[in-house]
Amino acid sequence: MGFSDVDQLAINTIRVLAIDATSKANSGHPGAPMGLAPAAHVLFNNFMSFNPKNPAWPNRDRFVLSYASPSYALLHLFGYALSIDDLKQFRQLDSLTPGHPEANHTPGIEVTTGPLGQGFSNAVGLAIAQAHTAAVFNKPGYDLFNNYTYTIFGDGCAMEGVACEAASLAGHLKLGNLIAIYDDNHISIDGDTKCAFTEDVLKRFEAYGWHTLWVKDGDHDLEGIAAAIEKAKSVTDKPTVIKVTTTIGYGSKLQGTGGVHGNPLKADDAQSVKQRFGFDPEKTFDVPQQVYDLYAKHAAEGAAKEQEWNQLLQKYASEYKAEHADLVRRLSGKLPEGWEKNLPTYKPSDPAVASRKLSEAVLEKIHDAVPELLSGSADLTGSNNTRWKNAVDFQPPEYGIGEWSGRYLRYGVREHGMAAVMNGLAAYGTVIPAAGTFLNFVSYAAGAVRLSALSRVRAIYVGTHDSIGLGEDGPTHQPIETLAHFRALPNVMVWRPADGNETSAAYYSALTAKHTPSILALTRQNLPQLENSTIENALKGGYVVVEAPNAAITLISTGSEVSICIDAATALKKQGIVARVVSVPCFEVFDAQDKAYKLKVLPDGIPVLSVEALSTLGWERYSHEQFGLNRFGISAPYKEIYKRFEFTPEGISKRAIATIEFYKGHPVRSPINRAFEQIL
Repeated sequence: MGFSDVDQLAINTIRVLAIDATSKANSGHPGAPMGLAPAAHVLFNNFMSFNPKNPAWPNRDRFVLSYASPSYALLHLFGYALSIDDLKQFRQLDSLTPGHPEANHTPGIEVTTGPLGQGFSNAVGLAIAQAHTAAVFNKPGYDLFNNYTYTIFGDGCAMEGVACEAASLAGHLKLGNLIAIYDDNHISIDGDTKCAFTEDVLKRFEAYGWHTLWVKDGDHDLEGIAAAIEKAKSVTDKPTVIKVTTTIGYGSKLQGTGGVHGNPLKADDAQSVKQRFGFDPEKTFDVPQQVYDLYAKHAAEGAAKEQEWNQLLQKYASEYKAEHADLVRRLSGKLPEGWEKNLPTYKPSDPAVASRKLSEAVLEKIHDAVPELLSGSADLTGSNNTRWKNAVDFQPPEYGIGEWSGRYLRYGVREHGMAAVMNGLAAYGTVIPAAGTFLNFVSYAAGAVRLSALSRVRAIYVGTHDSIGLGEDGPTHQPIETLAHFRALPNVMVWRPADGNETSAAYYSALTAKHTPSILALTRQNLPQLENSTIENALKGGYVVVEAPNAAITLISTGSEVSICIDAATALKKQGIVARVVSVPCFEVFDAQDKAYKLKVLPDGIPVLSVEALSTLGWERYSHEQFGLNRFGISAPYKEIYKRFEFTPEGISKRAIATIEFYKGHPVRSPINRAFEQIL
């Protein structure tokens, strides 16, 4: 390929900028950027297609830095909207250069990584999205989507289970558009990896079904790095991992040791490195003009490629009008006009149905209307009911069980990998991922769900078997604390619908929330259709299901317990006690309503008892007293479990009467009336 002194100058510039940024912040990880600078330079300047002036160009190559050592130098040097002053503000308040890369915050960052293994898994999702999008939109002579996804990961990512799950899935799917560079530097926070990590990583990846390569001198062998990437691109039926053996902190007095991993270099060491690389040791953030010029040339090539792509897209529009319109709409983030008219609605006379089956009914009705929706499951398709009848699986065609254009993903028993892959799918820009597991095992995926919220992506987690109501599988499978956990997580909507209309509302909310993930908690057991339930009511997050003048108590509940609360209100009426019933399928949506509406739902003067067969933690925001389950469940048929824990009309009535008695003679203030509003 031919490399010159300017290439080496660029590599050393990346190294000294990493030193200067971490030194000024007195925080960060200079070692990995210093060691991997040659590979990063070759990848970005010789292979990747992107346009810094438009980071959102749809067919750009994607790059994901999976390990915890961000170097923003390349984004600045190539001309993204990131100035040298931004590099000086590394890890400082309100800067564009936070401690770990964050999507929606810094131009050129594709996904929010940080916790190790997540970025690698996101890259698998980006690669799946490209393969699917290409299969849907590419036509003869119109190769609209042919980008690669590149990721750099280290020993820490290789150790993390989430990356192992995603790597196994990528190998199965034969994602030839995915190229991973493994920074083999033998150092983690605890020091030399021989203390905990001595496996042969390439053999493991080979067993996953990956193509493997090794560049033994990652510090100097630019030709070898380039040849490996060329070879990786030529292998189209497997993802490729390139092990690049590097010296962490290359050039430092502490190179090759843990001392350069997570701490800035000492001042004399920093000066020594600069002298070694031909830089003025007294200067900081010093970038030679030749380096700017070198990278500007490649950036201009990327801009020209985008211009060619735009012309191709224009030509495509005249020949494939419907596909073009669909693609442009997807890229805008808008849903198809009128799609919501397909959402099923229910009358109180309709039969009782489990909300997991109601969810399936939604998918059956809307999948044609929302073609960008990809569904899937972590090996629980028949239990989650996440597959519509005529769905085609996303699979390599040679398996004979699906197509690249398929919209149903078989994630296997890989809940955490599934969720992290979904974040990559959502980040690509052309698809909306939804996928299921048991609600209890969304906790397995919690690390990735948290990043869904932080990344502000539209991902839909379908969590079935949502309580002790799943019955015989017992406490290992019965979620108790799960919803309390996720209700505490910012920027995620947790829906626990009580019937068909509420389930349709949950999907409407989840699909229209462009920047917020959703969790749908769904039952195994059948639920009756409620009297006052409508999609419109449910979309307020909370509403009155049973209104009654001069009520002595309000029962507030979610999901499978709402209908039991209605039965309890009937039982109380026979005792001369008037009760109101409120359903609150989504705390987050209810919280967003104006105070006047919330006070209509939960007015002053009436004590409120919450009822949910889960942890009571968090229910104090809406109730004076809480009836829930602050212990693990048990194994038995679900009706027997509900009876044991007194989630019955009688059990609720008993607690309602106790609540009324306790507050009798005292002024009762609505839980909505607080001393101050929460500060965002």
